[in-house]
Amino acid sequence: MKMRSTAALTAILVVAPLIAVAPGPRAAASSRPGDSARSAESTLVGGVDLDTVTIPELQARMARGKLSSVRLTLAYLRRIKAVDPRINAVLHASPTALRQAAASDLRHRLGRTRGPLDGIPVLLKDNVNTRDMPTTAGSLALAGKPPRNDAELVKKLRAGGAVILGKANLSEWANFRAARPTSGWSAVGGQTHNPYVLDRNPCGSSAGSAAALAASLAQVAIGTETDGSIVCPAGMNAVVGLKPSLGVVSQSGVVPISAEQDTAGPMARNVIDTALTLSVLSGGDTVRADTAADLADAAARPGSLHGKRIGLWRLPVLGTEVDALMTRTAERLRAAGAEIVEVDLPYQARLAELEFPALLSEFHRDIDAYLATRNGPRDLAELIEFNRTHPQEQTCFAGQELFEQALAAPPTTDPEYVEMRAELANLSRRSIDEVMTAHGLDAIASPANPPAWTTDCARGDNDVIPSSTPAAVAGYPSLSVPAGFVGELPVGLLLMAGNGQDTDLLSLGAAVEHRLDGRRAPRYLPTVG
Repeated sequence: MKMRSTAALTAILVVAPLIAVAPGPRAAASSRPGDSARSAESTLVGGVDLDTVTIPELQARMARGKLSSVRLTLAYLRRIKAVDPRINAVLHASPTALRQAAASDLRHRLGRTRGPLDGIPVLLKDNVNTRDMPTTAGSLALAGKPPRNDAELVKKLRAGGAVILGKANLSEWANFRAARPTSGWSAVGGQTHNPYVLDRNPCGSSAGSAAALAASLAQVAIGTETDGSIVCPAGMNAVVGLKPSLGVVSQSGVVPISAEQDTAGPMARNVIDTALTLSVLSGGDTVRADTAADLADAAARPGSLHGKRIGLWRLPVLGTEVDALMTRTAERLRAAGAEIVEVDLPYQARLAELEFPALLSEFHRDIDAYLATRNGPRDLAELIEFNRTHPQEQTCFAGQELFEQALAAPPTTDPEYVEMRAELANLSRRSIDEVMTAHGLDAIASPANPPAWTTDCARGDNDVIPSSTPAAVAGYPSLSVPAGFVGELPVGLLLMAGNGQDTDLLSLGAAVEHRLDGRRAPRYLPTVG
């Protein structure tokens, strides 16, 4: 009897908000052509603006009964339908999203919420296993039956009451297939576009996650990074992205490149939502929800940056306009009381020389282990053959040079590889630790990305982005926050710190975000001169 009552109440919670937001006969009769589309494209719902609202604000409204998770989820689903055709960021919307939201509304009514993400819609990058939706890594080779089990991070999101809204497009195989790939393209999903200028690239393999957030198609999203694939898309789409310290978020059930560098991480339109999502993904081991919820208030207080020492690694290779933006950024942070010290990170040439050969060996080991758990190609050799015999896998670029090089790479038991990875770990950590110690720094800052290049399948990516490598190889945390724009194109500020300093980095990032105020909503421009 209790089960039947709960089911009935759940059904009421689903239907009632739909009735509340659906236009009545009078409204329908008086509406003009295009009104429905404009309503679906609106970022306003339940008295809040999806583009700027934070999770604490949403939870406060849900606690007061001013907003339901169903209404919030429905608003995002409607925006996906209305807006996503322009940017092509979302592969699948979950068929159970509204049911998940209704269950959250019931928990809110009964006072049994599970934490800060209860009822909050979350998009997952499509290399994160879900038992009820396809997980393809963008490849047709995995487009069949879904995995048997959720990834560990998905289990934590579900246990925390999050609404799994759907799956986001990505660069196929997380950009580890061709020598000259095009970021944001996959055979399964096609090309994701940058919402700010549609013919420009969204960067990195978490392209769909970042573009969807920029377009307000979800409250938060999950990305993954081996080197740059969270922080570059975050910067290029004017959102926030955290690459956590290695091991903070479980990689179990995530399509791999390298266990030595891979990590999933949270992405959002603001630092507070990023921190709250990490508190759930990490099980509270790194950032507690109550600590994360204090970040926004602390960042807004006068003097929150006073006395903070930040090293500025300029990277002029990214161009004079980005360098000028870094100069303005430094001036604003100094005006808020921070001390900015110009620095240069050592050992970068050697890191660039060693990283790629190490990743080849690790990819062969780790992708073979993952493929053995899925239907389809059973190992890397079969995957290479699949791509050769499926023309759809070659519609943007045909190359799979990285696959072929990984197949021929020495195993991870080879002494030369072992020595190479040990040197990488040593030099990458020293490159950050030595500079921070020498200058007494709280963090190192650098540009996260250049202005977005024009997407071109024939040419491939036009990226030179060395700023992500030190923290990525070291396994240290890095955080991209919006810094401003070069013309119409966003540029992020990348902050990095020592191992395990995720909480301190998020706290600093919240203060920097508040002072820079470097984000604005996209205008979906077709092109710019």
